[in-house]
Amino acid sequence: MIILNDYSTVVVPRKLKNKLDDLKEHERESYAQVIEKMILQLKELDESKLELSEDTLKAIEEGKQDLIKGKVYTSKQLAKELGF
Repeated sequence: MIILNDYSTVVVPRKLKNKLDDLKEHERESYAQVIEKMILQLKELDESKLELSEDTLKAIEEGKQDLIKGKVYTSKQLAKELGF
């Protein structure tokens, strides 16, 4: 049984509807299913951006070691070195 209170009507331009049609994996797939898949993919993409690459993690560790060893410049030293 379909309960109409659980649904909403959304108006979209025909071009967007055609794009949604192109994303369907099969003819009977609903637009709700297509949109839900897109949202899940978007969430996965966003989460993958939060992960640091091995190169980035290595650079952070090298920076920490430089700091511990005193291989750093103060902002005044850096400004002087750069001629500001």
